[in-house]
Amino acid sequence: MALTQTFVMVKPDGTKRGLVGEIMSRFEHRGFRLVHARQLLMDSAMAEQHYAHLSTKPFFQEVVDYITSGPVFAMVWEAENAVQLSRSMIGATNPAEAAPGTIRGDFGTSVEANVIHGSDCPENAEREISVFFGQ
Repeated sequence: MALTQTFVMVKPDGTKRGLVGEIMSRFEHRGFRLVHARQLLMDSAMAEQHYAHLSTKPFFQEVVDYITSGPVFAMVWEAENAVQLSRSMIGATNPAEAAPGTIRGDFGTSVEANVIHGSDCPENAEREISVFFGQ
């Protein structure tokens, strides 16, 4: 199977809690190769572009406000079947429903503060990588 890429971002609650290294280590131990990484403070325009698929939801502004509230750590990881494998490592959006051993199951504290974002399909991975790292 060919190597593919996925986008993963440690959210403000994860960076504030010092979880970037632990999360990166989990991906490395699972056989992923880090392709790109950068820490940044997202502005509203970038956040709105990243979460454009949620723009009609009533909680859209809350999501934008949260993701711009502190630094995020954006990464591109490469592996066989990268999107599906990373999603299984990340766990359910709601940490209360995420299995122990997943990143959200081990570190998430609420639906809002769930530590990490990961692309949900190859098309979104490509779009998100472009938003954060260019072509």
